[in-house]
Amino acid sequence: MGISGIGQNYYQNNMETKKNTKNVNGTEKFALEKTGSTQELSEAEEMELFKKEFYEDLSKITIHKTLNNVAINISEAGFKAMKDDPEYREKILSLLKRDLGSSLARNCSAVFTVGATIKEYRGDSWPVGYDSEFYARSQDSFFKKTSEKKDRQKELLEEYMEKRTQAERQQQEMLDEKIAKAERERSGLARAWSSKQQMAKASDAYAVNVMTGKSF
Repeated sequence: MGISGIGQNYYQNNMETKKNTKNVNGTEKFALEKTGSTQELSEAEEMELFKKEFYEDLSKITIHKTLNNVAINISEAGFKAMKDDPEYREKILSLLKRDLGSSLARNCSAVFTVGATIKEYRGDSWPVGYDSEFYARSQDSFFKKTSEKKDRQKELLEEYMEKRTQAERQQQEMLDEKIAKAERERSGLARAWSSKQQMAKASDAYAVNVMTGKSF
């Protein structure tokens, strides 16, 4: 499976430790202040580190083979709740391990949603091939794994485009045939009309000659 998602940034980027305090434009300080043998992190940096560690935990979960595509959406309130309450974090991680490792009756795509409370935890799944909702809801997922096989949605789109191209080609061939037939009929009518006109002229000329006493 290929791994993607917003959380991957936390997984790949290393936290930088700054020992000295810097002044930016003489007003803002962007640094970690060393206090004794420890360093204090800003709230944003603490959350970034928490997300990185949680992403690593999610990456270690074994996903059952019947789940072709998986996405996990976590709200900021959900992250804060897990960060503030380690017990809640473990509950969510346990639920995800249970659901991601469960066998389903058919190959599916699933989205799991994590909020600030257990009641907000939910999972939704769709059979592969009927999972457009999965792709819509997983665009900005914190964690996402998809099958390395050719995406079924792409296959369906290619099949549709091929069938439409064939239909358009057939329609064009039928139109060309109708045009050719109409042209043949028009040409035939034109020849018949020309022949009729020539016969009429010959008949008129004959009648004139008869009346004037001329002979051929």
